[in-house]
Amino acid sequence: MLDIVARFKLQGTPIGCIEFGSGHINRTYLVVTNQPHLYVLQNVNTHTFPDARGLMRNVIMVTEHIRKKVQDPRQVLELVPTVDGQMYILEDGNQLWRVYEYVNGSICLDQAESVEDFRQSGKAFGTFQRQLADFPAEELTEVIPNFHHTPRRYEALHRAIEQDCMNRASQVKEEIAFFLEREASAGELTGLLASGQLPLRVTHNDTKLNNVMLDEKTREPLCIVDLDTVMPGLAAYDFGDAIRFGASEATEDERDLSKVRMSLELYRAFTEGFLSVCGESLTERERETLPEGARLMTIENGIRFLTDYLQGDTYFHIARPEHNLDRARTQMVLTRDMESKWADMKRIIREV
Repeated sequence: MLDIVARFKLQGTPIGCIEFGSGHINRTYLVVTNQPHLYVLQNVNTHTFPDARGLMRNVIMVTEHIRKKVQDPRQVLELVPTVDGQMYILEDGNQLWRVYEYVNGSICLDQAESVEDFRQSGKAFGTFQRQLADFPAEELTEVIPNFHHTPRRYEALHRAIEQDCMNRASQVKEEIAFFLEREASAGELTGLLASGQLPLRVTHNDTKLNNVMLDEKTREPLCIVDLDTVMPGLAAYDFGDAIRFGASEATEDERDLSKVRMSLELYRAFTEGFLSVCGESLTERERETLPEGARLMTIENGIRFLTDYLQGDTYFHIARPEHNLDRARTQMVLTRDMESKWADMKRIIREV
């Protein structure tokens, strides 16, 4: 790795390079120099993101836009240029390498250690929305086409059911029926976007707590990381996926479904953090659709897990034979719980 690192304009001489972080897509390393100075080196997974140039163009445009609005350099990721002045290395075979400045004085949590941590993550993603509210989202490359186009996800599910290449469809009739019962509402948000009732926004599309860097002393948010999935989208997508993952009281692959439910306390905390900084940047119609974003992102992820199970587990990494089916079932139970708390979810949005 040191030969790659040497091609970037670093402070000092690299003396160490170790694997770093908990991401599953890119290969990430922590680089130490003799200054001492810390950097983050990444080899981007161009199988997942084949349009390497489009991806990096998104990252560069978004970080440059945010940098104009912050005072603390830790509040936005900073790419380190190569020795020949480029912002990344793209070699034959679509091998993409980049280096970021390490965010000093920060911590990253895989799970919230308190309700306040989750509130701060809401503040972080709300800040991201506010900072980019005036960015022309249509200029971004759609690095994963139709990523949150729920009707398209349903089309993929129908194909998987019809093909039934693993002969599994007969074993999951209840799960299939659950999602098909909710297909009629799948196009609600895309329909509002198409009709002009919702504005196109810059969205992060992976709004988990571990993509937020918090100040190690104050636990307040510094910046958002993992910008590879930044694309045009809807504010409800980012809000919704954060609730789906972070407000659930169980893990995404919990097999004891009695543990799966959405915490209204966590839902309120994230909502308070999120809307405290970007509420005025959103339209009234956008704010009204936030609960639907949570429900729809939960349904969509359940569909994706079930589709992958029917197709032989070719997309998501699995650790056991029915891992994707377990994931689909947690999303089913979580969806039902959201639907039972629907009035409360809408009320909390109005109150906040």
